Amino acid sequence: MGPLHMYTVNVDWTGAGEHGTETYTSYTRDHVVQIGEKPPLPGSSDAAFRGDPSRYSPEELFVASLSQCHMLWFLHRAAMAGVVVVGYTDRATGTMRVETAGAGQFTEVVLHPGVTVAAEVSEEQIATLHQEAHDHCFIARSVNFPVRHAPLATEVGAPQGV
Repeated sequence: MGPLHMYTVNVDWTGAGEHGTETYTSYTRDHVVQIGEKPPLPGSSDAAFRGDPSRYSPEELFVASLSQCHMLWFLHRAAMAGVVVVGYTDRATGTMRVETAGAGQFTEVVLHPGVTVAAEVSEEQIATLHQEAHDHCFIARSVNFPVRHAPLATEVGAPQGV
């Protein structure tokens, strides 16, 4: 067994107002996520659950974490395979089912990564790298629903984001 890694996140509710949780509508779902000295993330529940749509919801951040994890492992595996990636973008989607009693769960997340490489590489090798990334992603390995990847066609081009 390898080393353990611990993560500390502070979540502070800021939506008590004057009446707190006196009623379901008497408070906001606003909160602040603080991780060390990093900039704070303004959070709320999803707008469908009385949240502020201008703030990040836990569901959005959950899908984002799966996308980030896959991307970071893909880049690692590409570097190890000698594939020079110069651009990467993902338009991930998550599907969550809510039951009539209010409980629910994610049923699927689909990643749609678009990769730009410096030189021609086979789609088969890109598919292998995506599978390796999926197999290594700590977060995808920790959830109880499918995390699929449906990559876009790989492009050859110059570095992006410079």
